[in-house]
Amino acid sequence: MRLVLLWMGVLLGFSSCHVAHSPESRMDDVREMSPSGWSASKEGMSGVDRRWVRRFNDRDLERLVVEAVRRNPDMRVAAESVRQAEQMAYLAGSSARLKAGAGLDSKRRKINFVGFPFSGEQTSSDYGLNLNVNWEPDVWGRVSSGVSASLADMQATEMDRRAAEASLVGRVCKAWFVLCEANEQLRMADEAVGIRQKTVDAVRDRFELALQDGGGASELRLAETDVAVSVALKAQRQGEVDAAKRSLELLAGRYPAGKIGGRLKLPPILVRPPAGLPSGLLQRRPDIIAAERRYAGAGERIEEARRAMYPIFKLTGSAGTATDSLSNILSSSFGVWSLGSNITQNILTGGRVRGEINLRSSRERQELARLQSVVLKAFGEVESALGADKWLARRILEMGKALKLADEAAASAEEDYALGSVSLLAVLTAQNRKIDIASQVALLRRLQLENRVNLHLALGGEYTAQKHGK
Repeated sequence: MRLVLLWMGVLLGFSSCHVAHSPESRMDDVREMSPSGWSASKEGMSGVDRRWVRRFNDRDLERLVVEAVRRNPDMRVAAESVRQAEQMAYLAGSSARLKAGAGLDSKRRKINFVGFPFSGEQTSSDYGLNLNVNWEPDVWGRVSSGVSASLADMQATEMDRRAAEASLVGRVCKAWFVLCEANEQLRMADEAVGIRQKTVDAVRDRFELALQDGGGASELRLAETDVAVSVALKAQRQGEVDAAKRSLELLAGRYPAGKIGGRLKLPPILVRPPAGLPSGLLQRRPDIIAAERRYAGAGERIEEARRAMYPIFKLTGSAGTATDSLSNILSSSFGVWSLGSNITQNILTGGRVRGEINLRSSRERQELARLQSVVLKAFGEVESALGADKWLARRILEMGKALKLADEAAASAEEDYALGSVSLLAVLTAQNRKIDIASQVALLRRLQLENRVNLHLALGGEYTAQKHGK
């Protein structure tokens, strides 16, 4: 009995000898894809801004982002995916762990004897208590390779969760800016109704006082038409505000009741963040790291398949008692034990092992191609965002000049009309141009803010809810 217990202790000690680790990084296989610098930017190579949401200087936006990360159902789905991946990594090593089971058996039987001289019956009872232990030692590291691959998959899933969180934060910021712009557009539409109504009043006064020769009625109708168009546009802007509110509420995990508040104007644009070195992107972006982890895991799965060709060792042991009296079930005097071992070597498998190696090798090459695709896409997103930022800034600058000139032109046209030196059409044209340009400027400012969000995400900018929620 003591020998069996000692044997079980030895098995238990050996069962923890092989410890699987996450596979080493294989990012060097794509590092040569990194350029020495960004072609769309010549700015400094300092670190990437990791607190970019705060840079908008909007506490309401920060609180909304924290709420979205906490309450959005997609985030809970991603979190559960990580937990499932953790359990898959744990289960992957179960075959190499010591397994033990205990059992209690009882049996009662009766034997009838027929015929002289042994006629009669005999009744007997059997009781048994046993502890069984079996172990398949991971001599060649086959199981540990599978566990390493599962750990890499778990890390990739966590990177997927981080990427989803960053994407959600970006969408919340963009939806917030859409709401801010919609509020600003609504305010400008309301002002446009006032401006055009003022023009109608001026035309009506001139018409009623007969200050012009003919055409007064047509000009009045033309001015009133513009008022009606402005009222319709205001209704459109109100609908856009309502839709923006509901979209934002959905992202925040709220019921889309259209009751969320928002700023009445867009925030000022931030100074463009440093882009950092392109090679640094490989260590920051969660989607790149996730792709690399899956590539590394695919390599471990090849090793797992190769090591399946080696002999498999199995060790078993059992100890217990066997007696015909239940009162003796715990007595060592009735102890029984057994020890066993088994070695299995695959000889002919119908090509299954070799086919599995080839299949997993193909998957490794596939994961490498996916990693290369993700890296190229990431570089493209950064270059596009840097280039767009430059051209949006140029457009906003020029449209700002145009808005100033249009405002002056509208004021001059109104003065000249009052003096009778220009027609109403000139006034309406100048007013419409001013209103349209102001609307375009607001749209461009929102696009610039959205592109800045894209740039932060493309550069691998992180967001940590705990820090920003303080």
